[in-house]
Amino acid sequence: MTSETPAPSLAGFATAENAVPVQVIEAGELDDWLAAQPGRVAQWAKAAGFSARLGEVLLVPDAEGGLGLVLAGYGEAKVRARGRFHLATVAAGLPEGIYRLDGLSAERRAEEALGWLLTGYAFDRYASQKRGQARLVAPEGVDAARIEAMAAGEALTRDLINTPAEDMGPAELEAACRDLAAAHGAAVEVTAGDDLLAQNFPLIHTVGRAAEAAPRLIDLRWGSEGPLLCLVGKGVCFDTGGLNLKPGASMGLMKKDMGGAATVLGLAQMIMALGLPLRLRVLIPAVENAVSGNAFRPGDIYRSRKGLTVEINNTDAEGRLVLADALAYGAEEAPDLMVSMATLTGAARVAVGPDLAPYYTDDEGDAQALMAAAGRMADPVWRLPFHQPYEAMIEPGIADLDNAPKGGFAGSITAALFLRRFAGETRYMHFDIYGWSPSAAPARPKGGVGMGARALLGALPEMLGL
Repeated sequence: MTSETPAPSLAGFATAENAVPVQVIEAGELDDWLAAQPGRVAQWAKAAGFSARLGEVLLVPDAEGGLGLVLAGYGEAKVRARGRFHLATVAAGLPEGIYRLDGLSAERRAEEALGWLLTGYAFDRYASQKRGQARLVAPEGVDAARIEAMAAGEALTRDLINTPAEDMGPAELEAACRDLAAAHGAAVEVTAGDDLLAQNFPLIHTVGRAAEAAPRLIDLRWGSEGPLLCLVGKGVCFDTGGLNLKPGASMGLMKKDMGGAATVLGLAQMIMALGLPLRLRVLIPAVENAVSGNAFRPGDIYRSRKGLTVEINNTDAEGRLVLADALAYGAEEAPDLMVSMATLTGAARVAVGPDLAPYYTDDEGDAQALMAAAGRMADPVWRLPFHQPYEAMIEPGIADLDNAPKGGFAGSITAALFLRRFAGETRYMHFDIYGWSPSAAPARPKGGVGMGARALLGALPEMLGL
């Protein structure tokens, strides 16, 4: 096992009076802009064939031969609509230095500034990686502290997901929670091993008991005033599938099966760093779904913390089991809002792909607030339904609930319905995230990625009346 996970090293905004201007130019505005420039600049751009297409960059020298100006193409609106963080591509290719953004509309400054900061992320724990070296001065009118907090929270999420299970098991995930708590004056309590049975967390114990690393429930608390927000994150640090063993191709990315835990911790970092006026509770059931002689079996029936019995029809549907006990525990305190995040089902990926975070809620106001915030925060989400007629699909008859309904239909919805049974009457929202970028994109290298956290951060003031 290698050394402890280093703290994410992501630079914030720079301060400089002599920052190099990056002139952002939409394709339809190029001619007018060039006409207003000194002849030297206009001639240089025309000689280089600069057309302001999206992502195009032209370095313009000053009179002494140094870098005096950067032209950044911003293309057409219909092309920009197909992605986000477009200037991150520009930032990644610039030489080391300090820059400022000119010509960018007010409504795009926060998104592009965040994307620029995120080009400084690289997961280099095991091998050196290239980081973006172009520092940015905070654009006029943006909340610099908020953007820096979002970038730092995203970096934490990515680091946790990217770290392989050998170095990010239940104990290491607990250590990451304790480090985060220490940085922000939060408190952490942990229930582990057989104490889970003694304190009535039977499903968490059941899923994790076959692993060498003891299963545990991590309980982080912060804040003393305001509404209570409870975040619950799936912390399956590696998922073999249990006795329903996954094939090798499906097991390859299972270090990311704690992506829900990583995402709620990234969101918790944002909330605490910004000092939001609320009480925060984070519950993470941290386990490894392993195979040994005492592994739980298909056909077994277990009683949950809530008292509902669950028939195990597939040991590879373990995430909803550990979340069930955590949700029931969180609901006992009657939080003003409870949110679960989990890399729960392949069905969600089939439905919306890797770039959208599907979510469930019965509260129309919360759905509207989240969708509006998602656009502002460049964090796309999509609502799926708690479809009542499918409730019968999770009721096997021999027990109260079935953890893996047969047939393969509506897999994400039935999983969400299963979880809602344990949230009870609590105002509840569930995210079925992927937590992984399968290929590199602007501000998002291939690997672990946060989904839904910024959208939630943006919606919390309306949701909780902050």
